[in-house]
Amino acid sequence: MLKTVNRVLLGLLGLGLFALGGGVLLGGLDLQRRGDFGMPGWWPFRGPDDVVLGTEGRTRWRGEGWWWPTVIAVLVVLLALLLWWLLAQRRRRLDQVLVDSEDGTAARLNGRTLEDVIEEEAEALDGVSRAHVRLTGRRTAPTASVRLLLEPDADPAWTLGRLSQETLVHARDSAGLDGLPSKVRFREVRHRAQRTA
Repeated sequence: MLKTVNRVLLGLLGLGLFALGGGVLLGGLDLQRRGDFGMPGWWPFRGPDDVVLGTEGRTRWRGEGWWWPTVIAVLVVLLALLLWWLLAQRRRRLDQVLVDSEDGTAARLNGRTLEDVIEEEAEALDGVSRAHVRLTGRRTAPTASVRLLLEPDADPAWTLGRLSQETLVHARDSAGLDGLPSKVRFREVRHRAQRTA
């Protein structure tokens, strides 16, 4: 849902900026006169000397009593929507994972505990210096985001194979989950170049 909202909002914002930029470009380069075509009567940019917002547009509603409360209310609503959108971008860490106990009730597994277990098992793999795991998604269908810090001599393909076929399978089976989709990112430990004489 959030991806769809992001795409729609970014698409509308891009379309609006494209239209505004195109309108300013048409007026600034005087393309209506050069191309011999007309623009609608409400179009604000007619030539290179036009401004985006003229004196009449800036002062038209100042004397009305409803103008400033309306401007402030619109800005407050816009700020609230932008803050909601910003906070919605953060993927929430799962506090609990629901485990099917096969007796009709669901047991609750602490999400941090499962993250810690995956981290410990991943750090036990050869070539892994440090691991960080974060569970996101729904309590019934979590997703694991795994970051591994690899030693310089580690083989990423081998490490990924062991992680996906052993560590994540153990976590999935122990939690009784149907699946545990995962994203894995590798980074290598920084080390100084060794000199030989």
